[in-house]
Amino acid sequence: MSGAGWPARYEIRLDGVLGDRWSEWFGGLIVESEAGQTILSGTLSDQSALHGLLDKARDLGLSVTSVRRLPLERSEGDLT
Repeated sequence: MSGAGWPARYEIRLDGVLGDRWSEWFGGLIVESEAGQTILSGTLSDQSALHGLLDKARDLGLSVTSVRRLPLERSEGDLT
């Protein structure tokens, strides 16, 4: 389901460290690590994509420590 507020940017923190090679498996999101955590960030098309991503983390046995919605980045032509 998509609607108002989608697509949306997210930052999802997982307990445990994954390398950046996992980016494709997580739908092309940026995969970084910091202090024993994996940080996934990027734009998701809708809420189903968000839940799918959380399901993938669960399937790997990783605990989600936080999910944060981020402001959308403005494009160069967007002056508002």
